[in-house]
Amino acid sequence: MIQDIPAGRTKEDIKAREQIIKDFYAQWIAEHPDKKVFNITLGKHICVKFLSINETYEKASRSYESTLAVFRLTEILEKATFVEELPAKRNTRNQKQFEKLLVMRYENIKLTVGLQRSNQDLVQYCITVPQLHK
Repeated sequence: MIQDIPAGRTKEDIKAREQIIKDFYAQWIAEHPDKKVFNITLGKHICVKFLSINETYEKASRSYESTLAVFRLTEILEKATFVEELPAKRNTRNQKQFEKLLVMRYENIKLTVGLQRSNQDLVQYCITVPQLHK
């Protein structure tokens, strides 16, 4: 599967990676019907919801490294450690349902988790590998 992931930066490469990420999430949800993983550091479950998939495929598909990171979803959700807490952006459609965002890290991978305002669920918001600028 990994050899089939385009590594380029063209619009076609990004579109192909978006589809690969969507397909991975569909398979992951079939294997994890409760759609959540217990995070060791937080001592709570992190849920995967439709928003998780949308935000992640939009952001992670922009780079090959971030796309590869998505394949480690279960491991990341379980083992990421807390880095910082940020306020949710009230004027951003995807963030307004959250009270706050938790930035977490696993190896070189950034996991953003939202605390949902309505039910206090922790929801996976996005997974990316931050690019080092030269």
